[in-house]
Amino acid sequence: MERGEKKGLFYPDVLFENIYEITPDFLRANGVRGILLDLDNTIAPYEIEQPTDEMNAWFTALRDAGVRLAFVSNNHGDRVTRFNRAWGIPQFCKAGKPSPKGMRLALRQLGLAPEETVSLGDQIFTDCVAAHRAGLRFYIVPPIRDRKNLFFRFKRLLERPFVRSFRHYRLYLSKTDSMPRRQKGRDLT
Repeated sequence: MERGEKKGLFYPDVLFENIYEITPDFLRANGVRGILLDLDNTIAPYEIEQPTDEMNAWFTALRDAGVRLAFVSNNHGDRVTRFNRAWGIPQFCKAGKPSPKGMRLALRQLGLAPEETVSLGDQIFTDCVAAHRAGLRFYIVPPIRDRKNLFFRFKRLLERPFVRSFRHYRLYLSKTDSMPRRQKGRDLT
């Protein structure tokens, strides 16, 4: 996990290796009460229709800690509804990211302010830009399984300088005493 202090529309606030590094303790220490989740390639690959046991454990830990969740996805409602059936997490589909409209609707429904909410995604030009336009911090994870078509390959190529410069910035969370230098593992307590 890395935290950057570069500011700008295209720069994530924190980079995680996967969603499981985002623990309730980390969120609490950073004043986060809600997460707006991207689904495809952030939480699950495109072809996974239902949460795995590991995903369910992560959702449970967040909910038990009082973290409010919402899916904000550019995908169609059928895909998100199938994945979300067991959880009933509020969902905002066809969100039109990088427009911040879906994020603002989710904030309103969850009753949260931007400063106590983060957005989690895998793409700079949609997820990150929408989050920052809505006044949110943005946490990024690498795509779980990237699509290999020409459009996505080109988009990832354009994102590379932003992610690379963020990685080179290497400002770890050790700046504050309340957080470890690097959180590894799956401790979800």
